[in-house]
Amino acid sequence: MVAHQRNEGEFEALSRVRFGREVCGNLAAAESREWLVTNGIGGFASGTIATGMTRRYHGLLIAALQPPLGRNHLVGVLDEIVRYGGATYALATHRWASGAVDPEGFLYIDSFRLEGAIPVWTYSLADALLEKRVWMVQGENTTFIHYTLMRASGPFEIDLKALVNYRDYHSLTHAGDWHMKIATVERGVMVLPFDGATPFYLKSTQATCRPQHEWYRGCYLPREAERGLDDQEDHLFVALFQGKLNPGESLSIVATTEAATLLDGKAARAQRANHEADLLSAWQSKNEKSAAGAPAWLPQLVLAADQFIVKRSLPEEPDGRSVIAGYHWFGDWGRDTMIALAGLALVTGRSGVARQILRAFARYVDGGMLPNNFPDAGGKPEYNTVDAALWYFEAVRQYFEATKDSGTLEELFPVLAGMIDAHVAGTRYNIHVDPADGLLYAGGPGIQLTWMDAKIGDWVVTPRTGKPVEINALWINALETMARFAILLNKSADIYPRLSAQAKNSFLKFWNAERNCCFDVIDAPGSLKNGGRDATLRPNQILAVSLPWSPLGKDKQKSVVDLCAERLLTCYGLRSLAVGEPGYQGHYGGDQRARDAAYHQGTVWGWLLGPFAVAHLRVYGDRSGALRHLEPLGSNIAAYGLGTLAEIFDGDAPHTPRGCIAQAWTVAEILRASSEIIKGT
Repeated sequence: MVAHQRNEGEFEALSRVRFGREVCGNLAAAESREWLVTNGIGGFASGTIATGMTRRYHGLLIAALQPPLGRNHLVGVLDEIVRYGGATYALATHRWASGAVDPEGFLYIDSFRLEGAIPVWTYSLADALLEKRVWMVQGENTTFIHYTLMRASGPFEIDLKALVNYRDYHSLTHAGDWHMKIATVERGVMVLPFDGATPFYLKSTQATCRPQHEWYRGCYLPREAERGLDDQEDHLFVALFQGKLNPGESLSIVATTEAATLLDGKAARAQRANHEADLLSAWQSKNEKSAAGAPAWLPQLVLAADQFIVKRSLPEEPDGRSVIAGYHWFGDWGRDTMIALAGLALVTGRSGVARQILRAFARYVDGGMLPNNFPDAGGKPEYNTVDAALWYFEAVRQYFEATKDSGTLEELFPVLAGMIDAHVAGTRYNIHVDPADGLLYAGGPGIQLTWMDAKIGDWVVTPRTGKPVEINALWINALETMARFAILLNKSADIYPRLSAQAKNSFLKFWNAERNCCFDVIDAPGSLKNGGRDATLRPNQILAVSLPWSPLGKDKQKSVVDLCAERLLTCYGLRSLAVGEPGYQGHYGGDQRARDAAYHQGTVWGWLLGPFAVAHLRVYGDRSGALRHLEPLGSNIAAYGLGTLAEIFDGDAPHTPRGCIAQAWTVAEILRASSEIIKGT
């Protein structure tokens, strides 16, 4: 697509994310809203409206040194000090271990908005207005921090103190006597934390630079304290940049791992604007008939979708792509990628990206299984999931339906056929088709294989060993998909309809006539009531209605939707366990054990709202009603993760957002469901 520049006014009109002093000047409110920018290779920058760091994952340059992983925290913040009209203004905001907040720069923030996906702060200093923007360069570990003096009656002087680290982004820095090497280079400094480390650079074409070496100790991270983790960190002041601005002039600081990169802030900003304009244009072209009537928050989610798509190069697939499951702390996960693929890539008009993802993951199929995740520190992929492979079939089906790309289907068909064969024969973790009923069995002691995968030591919180309801709904859909693929490609197809017919006939075993819904798991080992049938009310059964081929009759589909609506539905998603069920927890918080214990025991999951809305449409045929179910979550782009959607929410009202500030399958499923509902499919 030809790049074209979108002006700022268009982006401002697009964004529904903007706040005045009522939020910006309230520290608690400003810190509860977090921004995120990414670079397409796994790196990111993030922080709060107040600009201070409240998490270990906040910073101006978290670089993916082995894209899309190997993420290291390199640059934390820039402390800005402005001298204007005889007064000095400290614009930074820091929390300290002593309990102090100093300085309190948030009090000068007049407004905050998203310009596309770029965060923009406007500082009001006497009669002057200073704008600050942060963005990353696509395909580089490079961040621009860009200042523009919008209005003033005289010149500005600005000092910018660069505070850095060098650590794995999951850890924290405690300086001790650590001495980094800081060398003067053209336009700035190079920082070499230790021999063998990746050097990084801080540069500016508009400001002078003086190297420094001073530790700022005892910075306090309140979000880490809430999570029961180490909550204090040290940062190294490595460089002082000093510049002057006249009204209308700009100044950029560039933080990068590239020895030679573009330093022109105006040109870099235009590149980013063109990239975002192209994303919106691709979506609009794909959805010409429905984009005009789309909810006002939908274009912002199109931009958010791009933040999860990252490059994963392989020797056989140098242009491979993958999906970061969530920011700040997740890598690329097989299950999440396949669930999210349609919403992130197909709905947004990026079928080429979808193809790259499918082909890249095909290289990792092993024993009929897809990797659950790729370790952040390198190493071999982990295959401890039963549903990633089954979601792969659905992702390929959606891709072919959108593109009619028979060439890619021909290429992937042997991989898909081998995956079916492996499940029939049996593969890891006792995953196998039960020849007695054709249903898929998975699991054993101490193993968590479904998406409800929390584990604390040896305790699997929701083991779901046996025949889970959504796994078998996915299995039937995989078989039906393969039957149709085989016909399209003139392949032998007899096995797939036969296996599907047996599984569909046996699926009636899931029906719980007493509760008028599905059992969550059948043939579960141990001493569960109902002869190995788990009657716990969970949302997994909604997939038996929302997937293309439902094994349930119309009356049963309606009963499932109605019961989920009555007992599990909230404004932001479905509870993972119904209120009143044994073990229900309505609040997600505390240390890791407390959080993991609540993760699938009542916590609301946003991604499930997509399947619910599609199932509601299937049962009731009411497009406007189905779309209304998505509205509260779509509008949540102005809370927590700005311009994007959270991973989870408390089960109890007011359903406070928790977990990752930006979750791929939440964004993707709202995009997919919205598209399907608006089009009436």
